[in-house]
Amino acid sequence: MGIETLSEHRCFGGVQAFYRHDSAEIGLPMKFGVFVPPQAAHGPVPVLFFLAGLTCNEETFAIKAGAQRYAAELGLAIVTPDTSPRDTGIEGADASWDFGHGAGFYLDATQEPWAKHFRMESWITQELRDLVLSNFPTLPVRVGICGHSMGGHGALTLALRHPGLYQSVSAIAPICAPSQCPWGEKAFGGYLGPDRAAWAEHDAVELIKSGRKLPPLLVDQGLADKFLPDQLFPHLLERACADARQSLAVRRHEAYDHGYYFIASVIRDHLNHHKGTQPPL
Repeated sequence: MGIETLSEHRCFGGVQAFYRHDSAEIGLPMKFGVFVPPQAAHGPVPVLFFLAGLTCNEETFAIKAGAQRYAAELGLAIVTPDTSPRDTGIEGADASWDFGHGAGFYLDATQEPWAKHFRMESWITQELRDLVLSNFPTLPVRVGICGHSMGGHGALTLALRHPGLYQSVSAIAPICAPSQCPWGEKAFGGYLGPDRAAWAEHDAVELIKSGRKLPPLLVDQGLADKFLPDQLFPHLLERACADARQSLAVRRHEAYDHGYYFIASVIRDHLNHHKGTQPPL
């Protein structure tokens, strides 16, 4: 499986690079970034997959979050997938910012015309995972997942739907109950169709209610986030986790909004969470 290097950048003693490969799952070329810390020169290191939010791509987190400094200190690789297939030729895929290109919602679509290419869950949990573990100095027993907003939804649901695949999980301002918010209703209706039972299989709150479990979970939420009242619903996640005895820490931050200034302010804690909650080698 060939990987094309698009760019490489020396960064805090490691390398931040961006790549493209021909994805069998997606049926189109897909891009992703990888930060390899300096410790990888001496052997494989733990790896964190970071899933970005609506409108973002494989470069957004790498450029804006300032995570490489801390990842280099911790000896942690970071993988940043694109948020959807691109150039699909699907009519309407660029019509809105919260559905279609840049808004894959980290699931495998079942409805036409999306089902052929919008297979983000399979790409991330199978194909991209195997590609990274096979081609970069990373440890298959030390894989974490984190995300922001739509990507926070993805981190939670992919970990819940694939038990044992990720040894650590966290999220920043995640869409916690997408079946109950406008973003999720639009995406799930388009990608999965009208059957709400199918939606529940991609809703973190509903999955936890059904008995699915996660490693100890860290969530950060800004209280000045304009999307908090109508889209994110961390209180529903707290309630579901309390009822299910799922370990969860939700930290609420006065005056912080939804954007990358907030992500940059808490990302060190998330990287420490992933390094600290991973099982020992």
